[in-house]
Amino acid sequence: MTIVRAAISQTTWTGDKASMLDKHEGFARDAAAQGAQVICFQELFYGPYFGITQDKKYYRYAEPADGPIVQRFASLAKELGIVMVLPIYEEADTGIYYNTAVLVDADGTILGKYRKNHLPHVEKFWEKFYFRPGNLGYPVFESAVGKVGMYICYDRHFPEGWRELGLNGAHMVFNPNATKPGLSNRLWEIEQPAAAVANGYFVLAPNRVGLEDNEYGPEAVNFYGMSQIVDPRGNYVGELGSGDKEELLVRDLDMNMVQEMRDDWQFYRDRRPDSYVAIPRP
Repeated sequence: MTIVRAAISQTTWTGDKASMLDKHEGFARDAAAQGAQVICFQELFYGPYFGITQDKKYYRYAEPADGPIVQRFASLAKELGIVMVLPIYEEADTGIYYNTAVLVDADGTILGKYRKNHLPHVEKFWEKFYFRPGNLGYPVFESAVGKVGMYICYDRHFPEGWRELGLNGAHMVFNPNATKPGLSNRLWEIEQPAAAVANGYFVLAPNRVGLEDNEYGPEAVNFYGMSQIVDPRGNYVGELGSGDKEELLVRDLDMNMVQEMRDDWQFYRDRRPDSYVAIPRP
């Protein structure tokens, strides 16, 4: 497949799970109507970004990776003939939770999942209260739109995982986010392009947008959106998403660029894993 039409969405918390699910179904339908073949939603897409507090009530947002929400969107994926990346709060067993992205193929088949490996635990990102670190490595799945990998938000600060996804064969990597202003602003501009170039693949990074004060009042985080799609040469594909409004971004990806970039820059050939001593050390 030479051209893949891809979509990513950004929105803020509506105030309840049911309307968030309906909103994201709307995004998928709109994307499919525009010819998109794959769509990715933002991190923990059907709830607020609850990491700003440490409150056990948010455990109730967790459900199995093949639970009702994933099944609903798997049926929708089959109906629309579109691949979906679903960033959910996964309950793997009683009291065992992960920040997870589930990949559903265009025929509704659940291809697999990625569990966020790197967890922040700093002011208003108290993720170790809610999640265990991932334990599935960095899987890449063959889908209707090609070889897909997934990474989640804070993961993006760690180049090792980006590389693992490339070594595992990814041609496009989806990185759903809940990112706010502050230290991350400059990093948001450079990390996805740097990862795309270093590994020779497309990076698609949706981010939440807006102030979730309907959930957290004066403690709310104002997410800056600016969702982005980056090609293997480090260039944005089209404009960035809005900094303050809900948006669906639909972009055409020329998948020939993956091989072209890897032919021009032989980063995989010239790697020296025999010389990397400190990186794999615990």
